[in-house]
Amino acid sequence: MAHWAVVVPDERYEAERLFRHDTLELTGLDEPLPAVGDRVALVAEAEPVVFALGRVVSVGADARDPDDPGAGGAGTTLEIAYTHRLFDAPLPADGVTGARTGAHPIDPDRFAAFVEKAGAVPVADREWLVGVYLPIEAASPGEAVRAFWTYVQQLGPRELPAYVSPLGDELAMQAYVLGEVTNLDPEEDDDED
Repeated sequence: MAHWAVVVPDERYEAERLFRHDTLELTGLDEPLPAVGDRVALVAEAEPVVFALGRVVSVGADARDPDDPGAGGAGTTLEIAYTHRLFDAPLPADGVTGARTGAHPIDPDRFAAFVEKAGAVPVADREWLVGVYLPIEAASPGEAVRAFWTYVQQLGPRELPAYVSPLGDELAMQAYVLGEVTNLDPEEDDDED
């Protein structure tokens, strides 16, 4: 088993932060590549931060993926199963800074340091209330629902805040835009000026 840093383009990092996937599939990669079973630290190209740790579950011929921004050209498809999701608290990419998009072998001790910093994998998920609330003018409840889904589809996670709170603690609600906590209180913005 080998250890790798897989540096992904910023567009793909942003897409991974917005939607939950069990695996990350990258296409158009050049050799050398990890083998099935190898351990991987996933790194955002520009930041650079380690945003996840994983294990390679398949390596195959390039199959163009319209959901993979930045894919193209000849290469291979690499599928990585997440073992640690670090999107909310990414780690500094010590020793991988400046690496270009693609797979780069790393020392097992460096990978072990990333695992240690990431900590244990949570045993159980918590329950959360998540909602998107929009004031909509419509002639009927059904028309309001259709308008709601149209707005959600058109505006998406880049413009619409999602409100999140732990189940049973609605007073702890926070707004998220693009996967990050966002202050939507204009009065607090005025107080800071």
